[in-house]
Amino acid sequence: MPRSPTWVVLSDAVPCDGALVNTGAMDVGTAANGHGRLHRLGSVGPIVSTATCLLGGALLHLGDSDHLGRLLWLLGAVIGLIVAMASTVRSLLRGRLGVDLIAILALVGAIAVDELLAAAVISVMLAGGRAIEDWAAAQARRGLEELLARTPTTAHRYREGLLETVEVTLVSPGDLLMVASGEVIPVDGSLVSESGVLDEAALTGESQPVERVRGDRIRSGVVNAGAPFDLRATTSAADSTYAGVIRLVAEAERAQAPVVRLADEFAVAFLPIALIVAGLAWALGGATRAVAVLVVATPCPLILAAPVAIVAGLSRCADRGVIIKGGGVLERLADCTTLLIDKTGTMTTGHPAL
Repeated sequence: MPRSPTWVVLSDAVPCDGALVNTGAMDVGTAANGHGRLHRLGSVGPIVSTATCLLGGALLHLGDSDHLGRLLWLLGAVIGLIVAMASTVRSLLRGRLGVDLIAILALVGAIAVDELLAAAVISVMLAGGRAIEDWAAAQARRGLEELLARTPTTAHRYREGLLETVEVTLVSPGDLLMVASGEVIPVDGSLVSESGVLDEAALTGESQPVERVRGDRIRSGVVNAGAPFDLRATTSAADSTYAGVIRLVAEAERAQAPVVRLADEFAVAFLPIALIVAGLAWALGGATRAVAVLVVATPCPLILAAPVAIVAGLSRCADRGVIIKGGGVLERLADCTTLLIDKTGTMTTGHPAL
């Protein structure tokens, strides 16, 4: 019987407990939102400016304004070079040698020998690859932003018989809290009231409300779907289940896809060969031939193929209602042969049919 296509949500199979959380959910959220804005600004600007310089220079060149056209190509090449060098320096500081390094050498060489059109084309290629990769990361980041939007910032705590509203970061294990109807549970705890009705869909996928009784453990991130109840905190906000979920999602989004790492490993092995051949070309035919070797050796398919493939896969899955957190998870789907479903609520809208 032929195997039909299936989808799987993968995790690292690590319990989401307090030991995994070193920072609070609000700290993760601030960093994620800040990084998102910087990535959008840092990826859209270079591709727009380099592409504009390339096309504008071509039009000026065709319109008998060769000098101005070459200046635009030079400007585009310099913009691409600055962005690529900044990215490569960051990679080197983290102990990685990126695939862009050969392209940077080709850029510098092309500018040096006045091959400005070639330099402008390489700049657009570099900026385009980065923009596509950042776009894919932004799509995955939406899930983290949705988690952060649900993160409670305050809690209702009993103090000397009175109820006070405090920042969730001030809640300590042992505090007695009141959770109002419709509120998200701020920290892990045990139920003190006789019973409570919870919507646990955000953590378990269960579409129907679940009733808990006195003494039951209640995890942060679920919603009080019934009457108000009292809760005895057993963790701080930073060590809660929901903060752990946010932490794991943030780490998954920062992880580099295997195909991108493979491209970087290829660059490490290919760089010495390209430099040796370019050196021979320089010795035998001059600097222009050496630059030609570097331009030809620039791994254009690798720079563009990895992010394009990841974006295409993530987008196609999203169109079918499947949200995948990053390229690494997407690649591991190729090795999956079994689909595990914990309950129908995870796969349906509350009705017993797929």
